[in-house]
Amino acid sequence: MAKRKRRSTRGYNAADNPVIGYLAAFSPLELLCDADACIIAGTAARLKAYVAAHHPRPEARYEVQPVRLAELLTGIRAGLPYAFDEAAYRRFYPPAQRAGLGVGPEDFSAPPPPGVTGPAIHLVRVQHFRIR
Repeated sequence: MAKRKRRSTRGYNAADNPVIGYLAAFSPLELLCDADACIIAGTAARLKAYVAAHHPRPEARYEVQPVRLAELLTGIRAGLPYAFDEAAYRRFYPPAQRAGLGVGPEDFSAPPPPGVTGPAIHLVRVQHFRIR
């Protein structure tokens, strides 16, 4: 018996709706953010290192959750800001361009600001603004 392709609730098949990165959820309403932008890391290990080094309560319990393209596009179109590390952004921007967002390649070569301790994570913020 042939297997059917699994579909998400958004109507995308797995090839059209790849995992872009990972987020840290401390509760259903509390996510790891940089200012007001939800952090999306390219790997679960990178996300855990960032939480350990930069979260005010690194011992807090949280769940690492994969984030798919459709979830990000829905959030961005609703006005939610996201902050991507390099690996997640490189996965995100090509399909986001095809979906009509005005994003492109970013330069991740800048050194971290002075005084940053622990693993630095260069973030690119993406947010959709509606002009009325």
